[in-house]
Amino acid sequence: MFADHGYHGSRVADIARDAGVAHGLLYHYFASKEDVLRTIFAENWGQLIGRFRAIEAADEPARQKLEGVAKTLLRTWRNDPALVTVMVREVARSQHIQGQVEEVGEAFAIVQRIVEQGQAEGDFRPDVDPRIASWLLYGGLEEVLTGWVLGQLSDSEEDVARAERTAIEVALGGISTYAPSS
Repeated sequence: MFADHGYHGSRVADIARDAGVAHGLLYHYFASKEDVLRTIFAENWGQLIGRFRAIEAADEPARQKLEGVAKTLLRTWRNDPALVTVMVREVARSQHIQGQVEEVGEAFAIVQRIVEQGQAEGDFRPDVDPRIASWLLYGGLEEVLTGWVLGQLSDSEEDVARAERTAIEVALGGISTYAPSS
C-alpha cells in the first residue's frame, strides 16, 4: 500500500484491507500507521544488517566483502522493489527515522570496518579516511536505488548487474592500492 500510494496516501483501512484483516485487528498489532511504517523499517533493516554482518565476518579479503555489500544492497531492488520503494520514499523521509539513526549508522560502520580491514591488509590506500569512504560508497549505492525507485535509471537484470560492477570498480578504483579488475 505504501509503495503504491505513499505513506500519506494510504489509510489504515486500506492497509488492513490489503493485509486481509479487519480494520480493528490492525490496531491490535499496531498503534498507528506510523507504527506500521516503523515495523517495516525495523524488520527489513534488521535483516539487511544481518546480511552485512555475515559478509563482514566472512574470511575474505576486504575487496570481496565490499562487493558482497554492494550486491546485497542493490539486489534488494530485484528481490523486492515495493520494499525498496517504501524504504526510499517513505522511511527515509519519515520523522521516525530520526530515532533510528544508530541502526542506520550500523551499515556505515560495517563498510568502514571493511575499508579499515583493506587498509590493514595493504590493499586500500592508507591516506583515505575510512569513515568518509564508507559514506561515499554506501551513499552512492543508496542513490542508485533511489534512481531505480524514481524511474531515472534502467533496472533490468543486466542493468542491476552493471550497477554492481560499476559501483565496485568506482569505489575500489578510488581506494585501492592496485588497479581494479575488469
